[in-house]
Parts: sequence; structure tokens; C-alpha cells
Amino acid sequence: MNRPANSPRRSALYLPASNGRAIEKARSLPADVIIFDLEDAVAPSAKAQARQALVDAFAQAGFGHRETVIRTNEIGSDDYLQDLAAIARCRPAAVLLPKVSDIAQVERFAADAAAAGLAEGIASWFMIETVAALMHLPGIVSAGRGVRPALSCLVVGTNDIAKETGVSPDDGRACLVPWLMSIVLSAKHHQVAVLDGVWNDFKDMQGYELETRQGRAMGFDGKTLIHPTQVAMANEVFSPSAAALADARLIVDAFSDPAHANAGVINLDGRMVERLHLAQAQRLLAIDDAIQAATAAR
Repeated sequence: MNRPANSPRRSALYLPASNGRAIEKARSLPADVIIFDLEDAVAPSAKAQARQALVDAFAQAGFGHRETVIRTNEIGSDDYLQDLAAIARCRPAAVLLPKVSDIAQVERFAADAAAAGLAEGIASWFMIETVAALMHLPGIVSAGRGVRPALSCLVVGTNDIAKETGVSPDDGRACLVPWLMSIVLSAKHHQVAVLDGVWNDFKDMQGYELETRQGRAMGFDGKTLIHPTQVAMANEVFSPSAAALADARLIVDAFSDPAHANAGVINLDGRMVERLHLAQAQRLLAIDDAIQAATAAR
């Protein structure tokens, strides 16, 4: 259940918890994260059946290095507490809460999780997808880090943000960028992961690639997905490039030289490299090691 250190979250694929075939397929997909959805993807009449399907599927295990996450229904909804009871039996790596909008909801979830008996090692993920969440973002993230289950990842809900605000998601999401960057900033400040929203038209791979690369440039750690065909691109874009890895190794090797043991800054092929660059290089290499280990385990 616990997530191995540095495990990648390049690709996080939503799957309906009511779709048994999709759940079985998840055991062989190259996605880093599988989000089993009990909310939007499941009809009200099918939610009880979907919960039982997840309990049965998790009893069989077999998801390998894929990080398993279950999205509940909205806090306070009729299904929410029943979702938590099922999650306690499934023991995924994390629970994803939709429409987290204020600190009171964070505190309520912590109490409800304890009452439901969620395992000690489970983490919480919050969806940021409402106007209220954008307005209260720093407090929500700070509160999430201070409760149990502790917050470890933010997920952007761009569709709902666009719907609530009336802001167009077109033109490269130009009008959404300030809010997206504020979410990234809060995540980085509190040292939690942050995943970009979904690309809706899974047949438009060119548009999807452009948005995925934009998300990488903005500092997202990965992208949430709605179709298996999107996984490979997300994995490619959010993986360190060969050139970046080669440069990282040069930096690490340079600082490993005894002559630079106490140096704060060194001259590396005509450019000044500081120890902050060493830390970045070491982190990049650790991420690549984790990606290689996860890939080999599938």
C-alpha cells in the first residue's frame, strides 16, 4: 500500500470502478498511477456495485508498482461514507477527494477517515476544481499537510474550474494559466506532488501532446488521463530526457572530484554550477532510477 520513495506519477489514469474489464486491464497498463473512480464515472444506481467490485479486485492484488488511488464521492454526499468504508477494506495507496473547497472539509475528512478505519499508511489527494478551492488554496494545502491521512498530491480539475468560472479552456488554456500556476506554486511550497488536468479529446493526440508539454513546462509532476492511449505520451514527456540525464551525471561526477569537496561553485565546461544544481541533478537521477525500477517491475 505504501508508495515507494521517488515513485513516478507521470501518468495517472482514471478508470470507472464499475467497469470490471477496465480494472483487470489496469494490472497490465504502463500507467504510473491508476485512479479508480467512484464519483463522476459511476452512475448513482451502480455505486454500491462499484464499491464491491473494488473490494474484490483489491483482494486479488496484482497491481504491481502502479500507485493505486480511489476517488470518493463528494464529502457530505450520500455515498461518501460508504466509499470510505470500502476504501478501508481495499487499502489503496491514497484516497482522492473531489471538490475540496475549504479547511472545514479537510478537518471533516480526517475525522471521517479515522472513524472508517483507514490504514495508517494511506495518503490523501485533493482535487482542486472549484472557485472556493482557488480562493482558499494555501489554507487547504497547509491543513492537508497537518492532518491524517496527510496530503501528498494535488490534482487539477480543469473541466470543473472552467465550468464554474465560465473561463475558456481554449487557446492553450491562456486564461486558466494564472490559476494553474497558483496550484503548482502551493504544491511546491508544501512539497506535495501536483498533477495536471485531463485532455478530453483522446483522439486529438497532437493537441494532447501540446498540452502535456505545457504542463511539464509549468512544473506539474504528471498528467491525469481518461484513456489508455494517452499513457505513453505522458510517460515520455514527464520522464527526464537523455540530454538532461547526461548533464546531471556530469554535475554529480564533477562535485564528486576531491578537488571540489568544499566548493560551493565550480566551473563546468565554461559554465558556473552551484550546489543547488547538484541537488537538482541528484533528484533527477533518483527520479530516473525510480522510473527504471517501476518499468522493470511491470
